[in-house]
Amino acid sequence: MKKAKANIKGILIADQDGTFVTRRIPEVQLEFGGIRGDRHFGVTCAADSRQPMYPKGTEILNRRQITVVSVEDCEEIAEELGVPHVLPEWLGANLLVQGFPELTKLTLGSRIMFPSGAGLICMGENLPCIFPGEEIQKHFPEYPKLAARFVRAGYKRRGIVCAVERPGGISEGEEVQILMNDYMNPMQ
Repeated sequence: MKKAKANIKGILIADQDGTFVTRRIPEVQLEFGGIRGDRHFGVTCAADSRQPMYPKGTEILNRRQITVVSVEDCEEIAEELGVPHVLPEWLGANLLVQGFPELTKLTLGSRIMFPSGAGLICMGENLPCIFPGEEIQKHFPEYPKLAARFVRAGYKRRGIVCAVERPGGISEGEEVQILMNDYMNPMQ
């Protein structure tokens, strides 16, 4: 298993009713299920359009407890869209890391390990959708068609979704270890 390091530049929570947009917090205690109070918290969740193999509303394992993006991916999305910046809050991120530009390419089973012993397991790429694009558009109304353009700009750059494999505390500024799963998906 290959190893790399990155730094936590932001911890975020989506605790406001009706929105995926997150806000920054300095530290958090990860639990099985994610971040208590976050809109994606839970060991299980209801199936939706992302799991068409199950009837909508069926209880399934929550693979989307934590969303992780990189500073580098946010910068690339902004460059592709031609806007000054894209904030992780607008992407619904829970964790912002810097120093590992290939974050979105992490394979299923890769891990992010924290100094406390807490660990996340990568459950796959967070596929882009129009909602973050609509949020970006709100902040840059002078730039045309950002909502639709985000889907293309965010492809292979919107980060990953993870599940909490081991609970523990995490704080902004900490260095994390990334353990890359050597398994490569033959379908990619």
